[in-house]
Amino acid sequence: MEAPTPISALLHAATLVTSGVYLVARCSIIFEYSPVILAFVVFLGAGTAFFAATVGLVQNDIKKVIAYSTCSQLGYMVFACGLSAYAAGIFHLANHAFFKALLFLASGCVIHAMGDEQDMRRYGGLTKLLPLTYAVFFIGSLSLMGFPFMTGFYSKDFILEVAFGSFTQMGQFAFILGTVGAVFTAFYSFRLLYLTFLDKTRANRLVLSSAHEPGFFMSFPLVFLTFGSVFFGFFLKDAVLGIGSTF
Repeated sequence: MEAPTPISALLHAATLVTSGVYLVARCSIIFEYSPVILAFVVFLGAGTAFFAATVGLVQNDIKKVIAYSTCSQLGYMVFACGLSAYAAGIFHLANHAFFKALLFLASGCVIHAMGDEQDMRRYGGLTKLLPLTYAVFFIGSLSLMGFPFMTGFYSKDFILEVAFGSFTQMGQFAFILGTVGAVFTAFYSFRLLYLTFLDKTRANRLVLSSAHEPGFFMSFPLVFLTFGSVFFGFFLKDAVLGIGSTF
């Protein structure tokens, strides 16, 4: 589905695509009556996490890389629900909202600066021209990868632990595909950062000459979401996943 970048951020972070995970968690009382269906949910979730990550590896449109990344992260949330770790699935949904909205809005800043160009092969060398955008993009990418002590780490790592510790065939299947998917996530995130910011520039000289950082109204949400991408998981981990939590 194509949409303007702020709308993409809203859809991928908060509303449309994540509603399925919420629905599965709310219907947990029904799912728990059927181990077969739970196993099917794990199979679908793990398959999605792996497959969408492989598609993200080869995309050249900056927004498509982030969109397939959303699809992959939804797979993690779904297979967590299939393993009866509904709190972990919803926690990852909430954590994911911060860094995915950040990545989409930051990509919007890049597209805006580059004259509406979305092909990463026509970017490069934007670190000095867009230092704030690069910084928030880097932090959002680390959180997406599940880098230790970032927001994404607290839920993504826990989901993989639940899969590994379930000692069922489906749990081991989800753990293997989830781990490989996490490796792919790190790869396509760094590929995006490298092609957009770190590589030598391949952009048109006229476009580069007019490239600029966004104004206050575009920068403020980025900074706000950056704090969420770093601290939200840490502050809520005990409330949602801690021993004795009633979440």
